[in-house]
Amino acid sequence: MNRFSLTYLGLFLLLLSVLSFFNIIYSYYFNLYLNIDAYIYTLITSLFLAFTFLIKKKVNEKISIYIKILTLIIGYLILPLIISIPYYLSIYNISYLNCFFEAVSGFTSTGFTIFENIKHIDESLILWRSSSQWIGGIYFLFSIILLIDIFDDNLKKSLTNYISFNSAEIFKQSLKILILYSILTLFLFIVLKLINIRTFDSFNLSMTIISSGGFLPFNNIDLIINSDLKKIVFSILMLFSFFSLFLTYNFFYLRKKSLNFFAEDIYLFIYLIFLIIVFFVFFNFDYNFSSILFSIASSISNIGISLNNTPNNLFFLFLILVIIGGSFFSTSSGIRFLKLYLLIKFSINELLSHVNPNNVYINRFNLLSTNMHKQDIYKYFLSVIIFIISLFIISSMLAIFNLNFSEAFIIGILTLMNTVNSSMYGLHDFNFSDLNILAKYILIIFMIIGRVELITLLIISKKFLFKN
Repeated sequence: MNRFSLTYLGLFLLLLSVLSFFNIIYSYYFNLYLNIDAYIYTLITSLFLAFTFLIKKKVNEKISIYIKILTLIIGYLILPLIISIPYYLSIYNISYLNCFFEAVSGFTSTGFTIFENIKHIDESLILWRSSSQWIGGIYFLFSIILLIDIFDDNLKKSLTNYISFNSAEIFKQSLKILILYSILTLFLFIVLKLINIRTFDSFNLSMTIISSGGFLPFNNIDLIINSDLKKIVFSILMLFSFFSLFLTYNFFYLRKKSLNFFAEDIYLFIYLIFLIIVFFVFFNFDYNFSSILFSIASSISNIGISLNNTPNNLFFLFLILVIIGGSFFSTSSGIRFLKLYLLIKFSINELLSHVNPNNVYINRFNLLSTNMHKQDIYKYFLSVIIFIISLFIISSMLAIFNLNFSEAFIIGILTLMNTVNSSMYGLHDFNFSDLNILAKYILIIFMIIGRVELITLLIISKKFLFKN
């Protein structure tokens, strides 16, 4: 690895050491001594690696896009190894594979868990689970900053008009995003406290919401979110990982506003209103508005948590919402709504051009004055093809290990979309700890692929398929 890679990973190891230190303080303050040694070892290990990475002499090296991609992939392997230490050294006698599975699930903001009963887990370890998702969310946002060059010109321009993303500014801009991310986490915490959720639960929920994770500090969310007001407020908070974080960035750091910057979020808002109307009019049945809104917000933000009264007969529709996802520049996963919108529009224009060859059909944002290039559209098509192929591979592989194909198919979607499994998606009480060893390795690999697919596979495809 070059100097840039070591510095980048070293800074995240430092951040991980800060979280370890926070867990040590928390454990001492509340007399939770059972697992405190695990956090001390994590602190020592992360600090040692951080300083080892950071003390390397500065060398003038060219930072290519491929070095940046390699850095991110290595981070998705190294950081979960550190995160898994408290699980492995805890009093619960967990196998290392299960520990690493839990760590990867947290860091990728997927939310699959090997713990069957959260109630019996030490609070400090619950806090560590939530922290792993929080740092995973910021890692994903930084990856967007790091690899801004791979996005299509229009989406890139919507950011670079306001934010500097040259190599010299990467760490400076990342610090601003970290501050904003922390401020938003604090804001979510305050709102959750205002609706009478206890402090510990509010803090953990704020971290898992902002990161589009799915780890909960309790077994049954219905006991906490037990009123229509709480459901509506919680639904609104989940939308923070649906809309672009850079939207909030613009409000915080900039005075100049432009429609170009807000265009994607305007589309997303229209999409959200459309979903609410459709579900309320056609699929409401005996369920109240707040429960429907909760399910919609949870699915489109790729958080995936569900209430017990979620309409199970609509699980296929909720899975489609998970696949669509949210903003291009949010912590949510998914193919992305804007990409699918442009693909549909492009396809319709192509059909119309065959019907009326003398007419000229332009692929453009209705809210923008810029046109979409066919090369960008082709990359969108490729990302969809990659998802379909990946889904077929993971579903087939999981079906080999004593899973029926419907279960394998649903788990495959949730894995690639980094969305927690819940009853909302047609699977009840699915136990990941009982999975075959090879099945767990498969899920680990594809959870990482689900988080970096848009970053790495599109770059590879760009290199070989979009040379011009």
